[in-house]
Amino acid sequence: MTTAAELEQVAFELFDEQGFDQTTITDIARAAGIARRTFFHYFPSKNDIPWGDFDGELDRMRADLRAAPPESPLMDAIRHCLVEFNRVAPEQVPAHRRRMRLILGVPALQAHSTLRFRAWRQVVAEFVGDRLGEPADGLAPQAIAHATLGVAVAAYEQWLDSEDSDLSELLDAAMRELAAGFGAAGRPDATR
Repeated sequence: MTTAAELEQVAFELFDEQGFDQTTITDIARAAGIARRTFFHYFPSKNDIPWGDFDGELDRMRADLRAAPPESPLMDAIRHCLVEFNRVAPEQVPAHRRRMRLILGVPALQAHSTLRFRAWRQVVAEFVGDRLGEPADGLAPQAIAHATLGVAVAAYEQWLDSEDSDLSELLDAAMRELAAGFGAAGRPDATR
């Protein structure tokens, strides 16, 4: 076992066989042929496994938002980035569904998700704050970041409930609904 991805694969196989809560770090390490302490070189906790390289993904999302054309309306820029950030290659869809079912369905992971989702919302809030000339912790950036996460989770739940649905289409539609609700904040000439 030499990579986090390999360890992640072993862990997911055990989660499928035994259940997330019933699988221990010792089980994962033993199945991977590594020492228990070596596990922690790859992941800080079992709860971090389903998130993969989430910090790297957030860096990518931050860069994608920064690359949005400045003339694009705020909510259009967020929608475009959100759809692209969550685009999954067809061959990766089954693994992504498995990952997201764990993250959104296992109570221990839902609690852990609060930390991850906070970091995700912060990336959105920083972008919104920059666009609106407000601090990222201001009301409008935080409201938009929270709402964006809410519609993303709703789209994911719909996607997980319907095997033939398209995640990108659901995210796009959900974000269009959200953009309509924020009115002036979605216009490039919005002033505050």
